[in-house]
Amino acid sequence: MRVLLTRLSALGDIVHTWPLASLLARELPGIEIHWLVERHFLPLVETHGAVAGTISVATRCWRKEYLSAATRQQAASVARRLRELSFEVALDPQGLVKSAIWAKVAGVPTRAGLERRHRRERAAGLFYTETVSPLPGATHVVDINLSFAGVLGVTPALGVAPDGRFLLAAGNGPRLAAGSTVVLPATGGPGKAWPPRCWAQLAAALARAGRPVCVAWGPGERQLAEAIASEAGPGVETAPPTSIVELAHLLSSAQVVVGGDTGTVHLAASLGVPTVAIFLATDPLRNRPRGDHVAVVSAARTGTRHGRARTGVAREVGVDEVLAVVHGLAP
Repeated sequence: MRVLLTRLSALGDIVHTWPLASLLARELPGIEIHWLVERHFLPLVETHGAVAGTISVATRCWRKEYLSAATRQQAASVARRLRELSFEVALDPQGLVKSAIWAKVAGVPTRAGLERRHRRERAAGLFYTETVSPLPGATHVVDINLSFAGVLGVTPALGVAPDGRFLLAAGNGPRLAAGSTVVLPATGGPGKAWPPRCWAQLAAALARAGRPVCVAWGPGERQLAEAIASEAGPGVETAPPTSIVELAHLLSSAQVVVGGDTGTVHLAASLGVPTVAIFLATDPLRNRPRGDHVAVVSAARTGTRHGRARTGVAREVGVDEVLAVVHGLAP
């Protein structure tokens, strides 16, 4: 059986979808899973052991030049490739029009997406032939994604944690000195970010406690990282530029990772690194990192609607509170 799995982005959402691919590959010998993903995030899936093939899109670029000949040619090439693969089933955990439309274009006979009240865009349902209800007790996004296994007759166990260690075999990257802490201050949207001054104070306190700090960053985040490192002072440095795979190696060498509501925090947890996540406006019951060594400092309300994780801020988070959690998780 050939299955199209569509999770285009973002980093954390892709991490949360790995367990679904792993479950299907384990329980259905002979299944062939092809993952449709944004080009930038291709390294997160192309070497995954459960993924037989990948198809990449560049919808973020295409939106900027949607009338250009190059955009039309690239989109047509993706559609042609999808049709050539003759998928029997398509699974769309993302729940957006931009993700759901591809299976329809490819002529996949069975196209499954989340039921209306759990998907982010109701209009995505126009492209599904059947809808998926989360299993009883499935509140975390990983478990909601696992509910898609029922479309193929597989009953999942809930509570599984993503495993990203396959990325460490896919290349190499920078490594840190023993006992180092990585902080990840950037987030994906306003209202989710802990103030830079708090990150600087935390980094300085960790450095004084004998934990060298590396401030990691991604596209568009370097200025923030450098400002925090500069304010924090001795013992705090800025990470070098890294690819996704190189970043995984950097995170894997840390004694502990502390981050905001960002996909990189989920990546760190999936590598088995002790991870502290600061959630200011996102429901941790749905979106917290999963792993054996994870702690969450949450200031967010709980209770999500229509597949959206953001619930709003309920209180403030202080530096001393986070520092205590870090020392408790990684003494």
